[in-house]
Amino acid sequence: MQLHDESFAFTRVSAVAADASTGDIPQRLLQRLDDLGVVLAQRGDALALLGLGSVGADLARLDDHSDLDFFVVVDDGAKQRYLDSIDWLEELHPVVFSFPNSVDGRKVLFADGLFAEYAVFTVGELHDASYPPGRIVWRRDDAPAGLESSGRVPGPSPHDNAEYQLIEALTNLYVGLHRDLRGERLSAMRFIQVHAVDRVLTFLHLTEPGAGEQQDLFVVERGADRRFGPNVLPLAQLAPGYAHNREAALAMLQWLEARTEVNVVLAAAIRQLALELSG
Repeated sequence: MQLHDESFAFTRVSAVAADASTGDIPQRLLQRLDDLGVVLAQRGDALALLGLGSVGADLARLDDHSDLDFFVVVDDGAKQRYLDSIDWLEELHPVVFSFPNSVDGRKVLFADGLFAEYAVFTVGELHDASYPPGRIVWRRDDAPAGLESSGRVPGPSPHDNAEYQLIEALTNLYVGLHRDLRGERLSAMRFIQVHAVDRVLTFLHLTEPGAGEQQDLFVVERGADRRFGPNVLPLAQLAPGYAHNREAALAMLQWLEARTEVNVVLAAAIRQLALELSG
């Protein structure tokens, strides 16, 4: 099996860990992206290179644990060439792992330990894509202006209010405890320690404006640990693990009751289910 075949491919990359531990990773990531812009400029069928996330508009977040997230914008008719082959990436550095993780792009690991996730779009497809504003790393002279922010950013939801998030969290606890009593502990864990926690994070986002902006519009838990310290959000109690659904549900219920008015009927039902689990 070739490393860059259309299926999972794994290789021993002991050298990767060594390479990744040396040098200034943020600077290497930015240089790799700049070098990619040079490669694309020489191909003739590429229009632009957009950096996203910590190598895009949020450079302040760039650190030793960042990776390369980017879009390559290409001429109509050129997209499949970029999807079928990674020769354009291998002009930068040898690739030891490559996986087509979507119909639009791949995840790759370079031999020096830098990891990348990318998608390839035409201009028309980019306008229909959902992504936060990025950064133009390189653009062809005739590329349309504004590509870094031409996608669809999620608009306000009718559920973007604290009451909805509160009630949804409570119902997650209720359903989750029933799942645990049924013996579906994994499903219970996800309801109580994942779904309900997501709703609590959004609740805090709506009720704690001083906590800072959400790091990722599409992934609510990104940066939550920094935005809400343990004095505000005791995640160790709200997500203690697979074997502790009962404790997690009671901790979240108590946390919510200390912050807002909770439906007493639903709260009593949750406590009754927790009592049944303890028996």
